[in-house]
Amino acid sequence: MNGKLSKIALVAVITLLAYVFYAYDLKQYLTLEYLKSQKQAFETFYAANRLATPAIYMAVYIIVTALSLPGAAVMTLAGGALFGLWTGTILVSFASSIGATLAFIASRFLLRDYVQKKFGEKLKAINRGIEKDGSFYLFTLRLVPIFPFFVINLVMGLTPIKTITFYAVSQIGMLAGTFVYVNAGTQLSRIESLKGILSPGLLFSFALLGLFPLIAKKVVTTVKARKVMKKFKKPKKFDYNLVVIGAGSAGLVTSYIAAVVRAKVALIEKHKMGGDCLNTGCVPSKALIRSAKMISYASRAEEFGFRSGRFDFDFQDVMERVHSIIKKVEPHDSVERYTGHGVDVIEGAARIVSPYEIKVNGKIITTRNIVIATGAQPFVPPIKGLGQIHYLTSDNVWEIRKLPGKLVVLGGGPIGCELTQVFSRLGSKVTQVERNHGIMGREDLEIAAMIRKKFESEGVRVLTEHSAMEVIVEGDRKILVCDHKGEEIRLEFDEILVAVGRIANTKGFGLEDIGVEIAKNGTIEKDEFLRTNFPNIYCAGDVAGPYQFTHTAAHQAWYASVNALFGRFKKFKADYRVIPWSTFTDPEVARVGLNEKDAKEKGVEYEVTTYEIDDLDRAIADSEDHGVVKVLTVPGKDKILGVTIVGTHASDIIAEYILAMKHGLGLNKILGTIHIYPTLAEANKFAAGEWKKAHAPEKILRWIGRYHKWMRS
Repeated sequence: MNGKLSKIALVAVITLLAYVFYAYDLKQYLTLEYLKSQKQAFETFYAANRLATPAIYMAVYIIVTALSLPGAAVMTLAGGALFGLWTGTILVSFASSIGATLAFIASRFLLRDYVQKKFGEKLKAINRGIEKDGSFYLFTLRLVPIFPFFVINLVMGLTPIKTITFYAVSQIGMLAGTFVYVNAGTQLSRIESLKGILSPGLLFSFALLGLFPLIAKKVVTTVKARKVMKKFKKPKKFDYNLVVIGAGSAGLVTSYIAAVVRAKVALIEKHKMGGDCLNTGCVPSKALIRSAKMISYASRAEEFGFRSGRFDFDFQDVMERVHSIIKKVEPHDSVERYTGHGVDVIEGAARIVSPYEIKVNGKIITTRNIVIATGAQPFVPPIKGLGQIHYLTSDNVWEIRKLPGKLVVLGGGPIGCELTQVFSRLGSKVTQVERNHGIMGREDLEIAAMIRKKFESEGVRVLTEHSAMEVIVEGDRKILVCDHKGEEIRLEFDEILVAVGRIANTKGFGLEDIGVEIAKNGTIEKDEFLRTNFPNIYCAGDVAGPYQFTHTAAHQAWYASVNALFGRFKKFKADYRVIPWSTFTDPEVARVGLNEKDAKEKGVEYEVTTYEIDDLDRAIADSEDHGVVKVLTVPGKDKILGVTIVGTHASDIIAEYILAMKHGLGLNKILGTIHIYPTLAEANKFAAGEWKKAHAPEKILRWIGRYHKWMRS
């Protein structure tokens, strides 16, 4: 109870002081204009009161900072103008640190328990980081003013960092910035006329203010780099400029770019060139989807004017076709091709020994830079009994040659949905199991409902809000036990396909040995330049995240290679502003930018425009007149925030919107572009037309109508 009363009392005092500050407009005394107007009076008072003036100044500064009131920056300048560089720096340094610590303590006393209790789970990673390296993190924030200092004071009070540590780091960390601002204040005090604004000293001070964050950031980066690299011996010379680990999409593009710019580059792959995309992902899945679609056309023969349609096939032949497609694409990613480009391709398992050394095939090779592009693998949840049977994943499903009679697919994401529909069309009796309330969880509810309806119309049993609990083997029978809202559901199957997501490949090749940091979600911890906590080790592709698409892996590869090779001159932040993707079900679901679910979560205001594809002539002619184009725009404007397309060839149709968003083109530009008739791409223009109709200038049109009426009279 005493603690509660103390908090109430503290809140009352803070509220009263803040009220007095604003009610009596005390902020007028913390402006540059007031400082200039009272400069002579301050100097006179200071001359007569050499001890009282600094004491009063520090007291006011501490109160302003402790209450997080506006004016600390002006008071810092005033310190330089009134007391000079060295005395002003000392006074401001101690006053700002004491005030910041008081704000820190107040925040901790009033809010920390509540915040940690309410958001403890979400703050676990932050708390661990603060406990592990809080001093350096705070020092970085103090040295490089990314956020306002008062925000840092209040937020750090909610973390586990010790009060004495906060004060000490703040005292040291803010010293350089304090010196720069106080120095600017000394120059401001010398302005006697407008000409004084152009004085070299003043210009130098403001140049320091502008350059300080950049210089400080460079210093912090250098200190961090030396800290992490100091225990490793740097070779006098290197075998390679760049070594890339992993020959999937990210690794191939990274090594190719390095070779193009004449760097000496090695590409190490322990399994198959082309990675998941070629061998177990994009290529085989799309080949199988195409075969399954041919069967679906046969079942729809009457829609196309045929009395009947039937395919006579053997599942083994279908899977052999899939592998023949892989073989056909294989030369694009082959050792021979990349060797021809100038890449040293090494087939073997790599192990990172140090930031400069990699061991492969018993030999140590040295390199200035490393790019990790080791991809990801299917995540297998710890379901009781699953390990006692042979289960399928997106890695090994391509090895089967017998069509499962009863197939259970665990997972309602893109991989699960694509393979659910494929095997159903090929003749398996498929049950799809998803623990959440719906399949395709990243999509808007009505979009996911369209795909579920399609699945169920084709005979798929879709079970949502079903959690897989256990696999039981009873003689020749295999059974999956699920929990559905407290009810036990038993599903018999011949094969079970686990497709609940993918996890980055970060273990087994030395990252843990040298101390490369791993993020909470399992990917490699990286900065905006795709650089790890080691300044010469970068990452790209699925192992880096946040997207696990082949096209984003290739996109990241450019940044990883260029930053690794030329980062000392210029680094580029990876650009994720316009990231498209598609789920290749039938109909396809293609996305770019925000959908409604994302916009609501992020608090982004939007308008929705939809165009139903059942009205599109080409879709009608193709008997594919189903689906929708859904566009989110800025309210009242044609700026595109995001697009979702459901329909045949949606992944191709959406390219126009990707281009428009990338280059800032609005719906009016799409509407004003000629589209070939009849094509599916016309859906984009008609969607833009729907937006235009909804935003027609009604008042102007009414006046135009009156004009035409007058002309007829």
